[in-house]
Amino acid sequence: MIRIFLNGLAASSGSGLTYLHNVVPHLSALPNVRTILAVQPALKDNFENFPGVTLICPPETLTTLRRFWFEQRRLPDLIRKSQADVLISAGNFALKNSPVPQILLSGNSLYTSADFRRDLRSRGEYGMLADNFYKGMLAKKSVRWADLTITPSEAFASELRRWTSKSVLALHHGFDGATFFADSRPLSREMEKEFEESGACLRLLFVSHYNYYRNFETLIRALPLICEKLKSKKVKLLLTCKLKRGANPGAYDATDARRLVQKLGVSEHVVELGAVPYACIHQLYRRCHIYVTPAYAETFAHPLVEAMACGLPVVASDIPVHREVCGEAARYFQCFSVAALADTVANIAQSADLNSQLVAAGRERSAQFSWAGHVQHLLSQISVVSMHSQPATLQTHLHLGRTSFP
Repeated sequence: MIRIFLNGLAASSGSGLTYLHNVVPHLSALPNVRTILAVQPALKDNFENFPGVTLICPPETLTTLRRFWFEQRRLPDLIRKSQADVLISAGNFALKNSPVPQILLSGNSLYTSADFRRDLRSRGEYGMLADNFYKGMLAKKSVRWADLTITPSEAFASELRRWTSKSVLALHHGFDGATFFADSRPLSREMEKEFEESGACLRLLFVSHYNYYRNFETLIRALPLICEKLKSKKVKLLLTCKLKRGANPGAYDATDARRLVQKLGVSEHVVELGAVPYACIHQLYRRCHIYVTPAYAETFAHPLVEAMACGLPVVASDIPVHREVCGEAARYFQCFSVAALADTVANIAQSADLNSQLVAAGRERSAQFSWAGHVQHLLSQISVVSMHSQPATLQTHLHLGRTSFP
């Protein structure tokens, strides 16, 4: 029996939450694996009914600083009491003195991104710049504290190797089509009403809460050019966020983005849907025509795989992670080039052949990502890490765990 302590206290939105929602069910389904999962109280209902999973929740939601204190001071004792064989730290920060072998899942490229630092300076976000610097130093130390660091892409692994001079392993996140498309519940009535009122139009989709590194402003600036190039078509940009202060996770201020929408006169083209429940987001993808992401920093970008699986051609900023995930199944534009973004969208919208080519390539590409495969490789790495510090009995159990996959 393998006992895994999975520290998911940092997961609140985005890729961290996506990771837990997909990996925990796979771990739960393995008869020779027991998982002790630490999550914030708000997520308790999401994971309390999985067999083979024991939940640990602090009495109240922890802020970043309090979470770090809790992890460094309280978590080691909880790990010992759980009799875990290995710790998986899923929040970019590792325990300095883990009582068991530790695998760090590192997934925040902002600590190494020069573009993010420039962006923060240009916005006058000096507090956020300092916060990113100090958290980056902790993330850098965490790579050194961990027995093994794993990233979701080779592009980000290369960055971490240069930054830390440590060995880092790339292990792609997965995609499970059967699970992703399983829920048949419709979109909310408000969202359905938006589709009814907009009628026939070209719908561009960008799935993200508002933040700076997803580069919303470049996409907004491209909208007038897209509309100009596609004069015969009405264009709508659908966002899964609200462009207003305080409506998104973190301290990102969307006020300037809203002002830009108004200044450019594209308010009628921008639809702010707000957060869409993950279980039914496939319904949204399928109601749109082109997926667009102008992000300048990413570590994996799950929506790209989801969009490809849903049959959307992808337009993505030309950064290494996007090319690694999409390959030939997307068209790329220079990251901050408004004109190049508009041209790329217009080319796909005006060419049925190119559209069909990208859709077919995207479906094929998305099928190459697997959560079951991810978990299999993760267990293999647990075996490797534990082999250097655990008794032979555990090594045998871990080896047998690898053979349980189809």
